[in-house]
Amino acid sequence: MSEPWHSLPKPLADDVAGCWESVFPEGVPAWLTSSEGMDAAAVATAISRSLFLRQTLERHPGQIQALMASRSLTEPTTPEYLENRWQDYLSEVDSESALHSALRQFRMESQFRIIWRDLMRWADLAETMAATSAFADICIDGALSWLYRDACEQYGTPRGADPVTGQEADQKMVVLGMGKLGGRELNVSSDIDLIFAFPSKGETVGGRRSLDNQQFFVRLGQRLIQALDQITADGFVFRVDMRLRPYGQSGALALSFAALETYYQDQGRDWERYAMVKARVVAGDQKAGKVLMESLRPFVYRKYIDFSAFESLRSMKAMIGREVRRKGLETNIKLGSGGIREIEFVVQAFQLIRGGRDRELQQRELLVILKELEELELLPSSVVHELRDAYVFLRNLEHALQGMEDKQTQLLPEDELSQVRVATIMGFETWQACEQSLSQHRERVANHFANIIATEDEENEDQESLEEGWFELWLAEMEEGAAADWLKSRGYEDPENTLAELAELRDNRTVQNLQTQGRRRLNQFMPMLLEALTQVDNPSETLSRVLQLVEAILRRTAYMVLLLENPGACTQLVRLCSESPWIARQLAETPLLLDELLNAESLYSPPAKAELQDDLRQQMLRIPFEDLEEQMESLRHFKKAHILRVAASELKGTLPLMKVSDYLTWIAEVVLDHVVDVAFANLVSRHGYPRRQDGSACETDFAIIGYGKLGGIELGYTSDLDLVFVHKADPELATDGEKPIDNAVFYTRLGQRIVHILNTQTPSGQLYEVDMRLRPSGNSGLLVSTLQAFEKYQREDAWTWEHQALARARGVAGCSETLEAFESIRHDILCQSRDREKLRKEVVDMREKMRASLATPESRQAEVFHIKHDTGGIVDIEFLVQYLMLAWCAEHPELTQWSDNIRQMEELGRAGVMAVEDAEKLRETFIALRSTIHRRALQNLNSQVDGDAFTEERDYIRAMWKKVMLDT
Repeated sequence: MSEPWHSLPKPLADDVAGCWESVFPEGVPAWLTSSEGMDAAAVATAISRSLFLRQTLERHPGQIQALMASRSLTEPTTPEYLENRWQDYLSEVDSESALHSALRQFRMESQFRIIWRDLMRWADLAETMAATSAFADICIDGALSWLYRDACEQYGTPRGADPVTGQEADQKMVVLGMGKLGGRELNVSSDIDLIFAFPSKGETVGGRRSLDNQQFFVRLGQRLIQALDQITADGFVFRVDMRLRPYGQSGALALSFAALETYYQDQGRDWERYAMVKARVVAGDQKAGKVLMESLRPFVYRKYIDFSAFESLRSMKAMIGREVRRKGLETNIKLGSGGIREIEFVVQAFQLIRGGRDRELQQRELLVILKELEELELLPSSVVHELRDAYVFLRNLEHALQGMEDKQTQLLPEDELSQVRVATIMGFETWQACEQSLSQHRERVANHFANIIATEDEENEDQESLEEGWFELWLAEMEEGAAADWLKSRGYEDPENTLAELAELRDNRTVQNLQTQGRRRLNQFMPMLLEALTQVDNPSETLSRVLQLVEAILRRTAYMVLLLENPGACTQLVRLCSESPWIARQLAETPLLLDELLNAESLYSPPAKAELQDDLRQQMLRIPFEDLEEQMESLRHFKKAHILRVAASELKGTLPLMKVSDYLTWIAEVVLDHVVDVAFANLVSRHGYPRRQDGSACETDFAIIGYGKLGGIELGYTSDLDLVFVHKADPELATDGEKPIDNAVFYTRLGQRIVHILNTQTPSGQLYEVDMRLRPSGNSGLLVSTLQAFEKYQREDAWTWEHQALARARGVAGCSETLEAFESIRHDILCQSRDREKLRKEVVDMREKMRASLATPESRQAEVFHIKHDTGGIVDIEFLVQYLMLAWCAEHPELTQWSDNIRQMEELGRAGVMAVEDAEKLRETFIALRSTIHRRALQNLNSQVDGDAFTEERDYIRAMWKKVMLDT
């Protein structure tokens, strides 16, 4: 008698043979093979295709036996069946922990059924997507219903205006499912994107204590997320992503219908329209949800034909393209060229453009919309059929990849066993045949995408071909003397050195070992680069800088193609490297920044803070919070890309110094806000939310205070961040998760995680260097203080220099309530009455100590002036301003409203503490000195200049120092 795995491909047969006895120590149980079509051979086939199925049978046979008793695996998985099974589990639930357990047991059973039927190809794509989506709906609605009843018992029932009648009525939550969940196209192993809403403002009635409606629904939302997302001994149900809600992670967890409508009407972005196309009420009050969806329809579907959608989709695709290049995701069947995302873009472009006119397009399921596009004759039948076939193939392949280990992935496998598994699931004899079919589908999709959405290549206009001499020069086909003359005649200031550097590059081992395609690209690129260098004043020096980049991309010649196809980008590259060796180094360290050169308009127009927040939010939506490594890499690229824009704008003269510092500071603030969100979400997933005295869960209660250049809105290109962490939670209470910890421990770990994310060196470098020494008690103090402890320290124990530092401090990220409370403490401390003579002496003494350790030695002062630390430098101005702030805030409390030197000087002049003409002149001097430091940083130079520089300015600062700080 042959073994049940004898007909499997040899790698799979060997694999099953090796695990059979472990899975079935007493043979295949009768309950597993009792129905028609479920014989031992079918079982062997299933466990050869999926480690998840194998491990579930091995570890949880009792549950699978119960599953088989409810309905055979050979029968379809319908929403009605799943609902009935959930009711069986729900009947045993008598507590929140029992609810968590029931949901996870139900997930294991349902996943087993859905993945088995899908990988055995007993279910088609339509059944798999419908079953997975219905399962999610049932879990979300089932958990919400139980938790809502429990919350109403504690806090009463929320009351407010009914969205249909306008009369006062009970309020229930509405849960919107976004993305594939909204479209009833969920993957077999997917996270879910949700938005929580409630009809209107009001408060609860009838409970032990009343809450306003938003508080009630925020708490309910937190419990719902935990019910689904938290990892317990039984696993989890779904990874829940709430970042598509208004304002992302920093926005309220639940919003009223009116607040949602106002947000999308006033602030909704194009990519949020794209996301909202698939939004569907998946749980909660369906009737109220229908009213909400109707109110949002005008935001999604415009009354006119809206061709602007193409541009926003191109931008989104370009962003994904950068991600694919950065992460090497060419084998990603969702994000890579010709992948699932491009089919979705094509379909949703037509929905956004024509959905307002053609209401048939206002549906959610992609395959349904494709059929409508054919019937409306918006796409030829042949294109529709190819896109549909590709979509079905790619989604089936996606389920095969995910079902093997119940793991969310879209990457093609690299090991042979997994490749054989996938090929067999997809019905191919070999992996090569499967890959070939995949390539054909992706090629068709990429072509249709390019024809429908992608920008036409504007660079393909007739261009003057390069002079043949540039090719001869690069390929060393010219005599050395002739080559030097050629370069000299075209403006190269040091032709001999240029030729030596080109020869060194040609002899580079990496160049020698390039494959044919890489060598051809380099031979096309170098002549174009050499010609482009003639447009700047210092081509030889600039070539030396650009060659750092060339060497960095020798093995990644896709970047050369990018520059070859976009001569405008090559022009920007040469111009920026000519003006700044610092920029040249940044590009060499992070070649992905070349993407920023493609659009000269955006390169020289850095976005304001709100746009920065939106850009970062959009970029990070595709990265799970738990993927800390990828979050860190993306943050580093975001920071570098936007700092490059600021530097380019400063060099071009479109940004004055004050604006440069503003933009650099905004970038840091936006990054810090996101880092707080990531670190907080990571800790909450393990330990739950910190509790407050009233029993509610904190949304953060944590804030970052910026000191020094960050607090003073004076960041430079390479500034570190002086930070202090505070929170206003009760440290004696604990978190509300399965593994609770004290709030004090939670916030300490939060601070540690934030420092780790900022400080760690990754392949893209360090995000920011962090200095925490300004916290209470310095390095010996707690990493994170409560606000009460912070205030007590500032009042009773802080030194004068710490109050000086507080003058330049301000809240930069985190909980708005905590930031307001800090600002109130800062105001009170700065406004304390002080003995001015004693204060003056302490400030002067501290300045002398700094000067002794940091200023230029007397023996060299005639040669060198340190713009920051020497007498008559920036620090003198800063100490002078800080002294006046501390001395006069008690009489002029309005002085505390600013934390930056410039506006503090203006206020001191306005208040009469300093003569207005002195305030003005000091301000201009300060800006001149800081501008020089900025410009030198872009040239990779330090803050030391010739000893005879700024003599007039230094004399004036010394005079002001003597007048204010020495003449009593």
